[in-house]
Amino acid sequence: MSSQDKMLGILSLFSDAKVEIGHDDVVATLGCSRATAYRYLKALGDSGVLTSISGGAYVLGPRIVELDRLIRRNDPLLTAARPVMEALCTELHASVMLCSYYGDQVLCTDSIWKQAGEGLDYERGRPMSMFAGAMAKVILANVSPYQLRSLMLHHTEEIRMAGLGENWKEFNANMQRIRRERTCVTHAEVVPGLTGVAAPIFDPEKRVLGSITLVVSEGPLSAVSDALLRTRIADAAQSIGDGLSGLRLRKSEAHCASDRRTQTAAKGEVTTPFARRR
Repeated sequence: MSSQDKMLGILSLFSDAKVEIGHDDVVATLGCSRATAYRYLKALGDSGVLTSISGGAYVLGPRIVELDRLIRRNDPLLTAARPVMEALCTELHASVMLCSYYGDQVLCTDSIWKQAGEGLDYERGRPMSMFAGAMAKVILANVSPYQLRSLMLHHTEEIRMAGLGENWKEFNANMQRIRRERTCVTHAEVVPGLTGVAAPIFDPEKRVLGSITLVVSEGPLSAVSDALLRTRIADAAQSIGDGLSGLRLRKSEAHCASDRRTQTAAKGEVTTPFARRR
């Protein structure tokens, strides 16, 4: 593991149960010297990622807040998804949740809740299991085969307890079924009384980025409701994917236009609307 990887690994020490860390935590986790732990913490502190408080402890710093603002305002997935989520919520009178993932965790990144208090268990940024709930399973089913095998290797018991398979053959078969159906429906797997209907969201290269989920406050769905909500959520996910492709195309066109202006300027040509015609 490189020095950079070790330093970034310090951030994984933070959780709801542990909101501040010290040199001893870094030494114990990374197996490094106190001098190295001090150097890592100082570098993260100087960059604003961590802040030193009394007693030599560190908490997450203001740079994290700044980065969160940038994500909320400029993240392509959030930008493409928000209008789709609002339209879906208005049409179906249901709550809608947007999720992303990294490693073996799923995170809620945006949501619209129809009832107060309904989304307390799906707070933005709260890590959730990759193996429970429609919003997670539909992402899990669409990661690469290498990632699936790695997850099976390191989380065999969790996968078994989630009913996703006793072995690789069963697990892979369940993932293939979800991929074929393009959606996933679960009831009360994360929060009692809530049913989730989810579909995966893909980037322009067809890599899974996350999921969009309808959250319904009722028991198991009827056949009609199930079919309707599956269709609507799959269409919504496709619209978000199309929106991501459109954002990328517009950025590419803007970049090309900027390059043309730069090349024109380098040749000494005037490009303003008031340039004298030759």
